[in-house]
Amino acid sequence: MPPITAATARRAFAAGLTATAALALTAGCHDGYGTRADAPATAVSPAPAPPAPPDGGDRPGPGGRVACTPEMLRFHAGALPHPAHRMLLTVTNDSDRTCDFAAQGYPLLRFGDDRQPAIPAIEDSRPPSVVALPPRATAYATITTSADGGPHYGRSRGGRKISQFGVALTARAHPTQVGLDDRAPVPVDPHTAKVTYWQTSLAAARKW
Repeated sequence: MPPITAATARRAFAAGLTATAALALTAGCHDGYGTRADAPATAVSPAPAPPAPPDGGDRPGPGGRVACTPEMLRFHAGALPHPAHRMLLTVTNDSDRTCDFAAQGYPLLRFGDDRQPAIPAIEDSRPPSVVALPPRATAYATITTSADGGPHYGRSRGGRKISQFGVALTARAHPTQVGLDDRAPVPVDPHTAKVTYWQTSLAAARKW
């Protein structure tokens, strides 16, 4: 074996340091799962917050109910043969969720000009509790088209004949135009017309 000189010893020592440093670098770059330990962590973006529901829209209420919206409902309207000067408005819940009329207990009806105030409600028709509509259920409202031949009924300055009218479910909602089922125009006096609160049965609605 050749003698170990000082130069040979220095070269061996330097080679050992290089190998040790390489081993330490390799160990520091990977963890036990084969991923880089010194790699920057991937930022997880938070899920965007769901948009706030429109006013009078899909807000959960008691029992998980939501406010009824026009998109959930199917409307029908037509004249009642008896008593006189009456129309019937019905709404059927075509959605798969129960909704209610807690935000507005009676339909806001406008005949012709949407800028005119909605016709008033018959306060005595207010039901004892908020009307809720399960899927496929129907609610009813009776419209008195005039005060049974009141002073403006049928006159050009007050009375008019309509084949459709606007229905809003809340004060800020844009009215939905509802056509009469038979399309036959019905005389209406906007000065004296009124509407009941939503009722849970046809019999209750026809009392007015």
